[in-house]
Amino acid sequence: MGRTAAAPQFDFVFRRWGKEVEADSNLADRQPYKALIERDQGFFEGLATQEPQVVSTLMEAFARSWAGTTPEEFDAQVREWMRTVKQPKLGVPYVELVYRPMLELFDFLHAHDFRVFVCSGGGRDFTRVFAEETWGIPKENVIGSAAAYTYADGKLVRSHELLGDLDPGAGKPEHIFTHTGRLPVLAGGNADVDIQMLQSARFALLVNHDDEQREFAYTKGAETSLTKAEELGWTVVSMKNDWTTVF
Repeated sequence: MGRTAAAPQFDFVFRRWGKEVEADSNLADRQPYKALIERDQGFFEGLATQEPQVVSTLMEAFARSWAGTTPEEFDAQVREWMRTVKQPKLGVPYVELVYRPMLELFDFLHAHDFRVFVCSGGGRDFTRVFAEETWGIPKENVIGSAAAYTYADGKLVRSHELLGDLDPGAGKPEHIFTHTGRLPVLAGGNADVDIQMLQSARFALLVNHDDEQREFAYTKGAETSLTKAEELGWTVVSMKNDWTTVF
């Protein structure tokens, strides 16, 4: 999923962090709240470029924000966000911004008896709700960075701790194997955080976001993956030139 997942999740998380800062002004001097208030885009780009301190700071804050909530409570918050929030540039809910070629690929793979998994560089539990309700991928087939859970008094709740290592970079093939017992036959990605996952697959597919008119044109955090694709012979898909329909 790469950045296609991260952008919606950032919207969801930033709204929560904004409310937390309003409730506790002392957070304004701590990262990532400080970067959010100051609109420090460079800080958040550190996630795409896999800067360890940025990635760990973001994921730890994400885990803290929902610590103590049940899976049902968290899912309900994600569904409310999905129902009410629109993507600023395109003016429609994020659930309507589903890549049609991706869904067509899912259908093709299912028709040929492949199992399809989503491996997100972002939070697994957010992606589970989004994937099941927009892409038709069941929750159990979603892999990603996640909070640990504890079970006590008949209730399962999120911990403030992360479960294992983070997912971007080498974490993707590591988590894929841990979750499935296999490495991928085919893997698709769109950013530098996907390089190791693509290297681990028999067939690698890299999407180039180069369509400013219908979606976005950006290469930040994808430069190395495009170079690696040329070196290793990966299939590169131009959104601008190869997709008749985007959404």
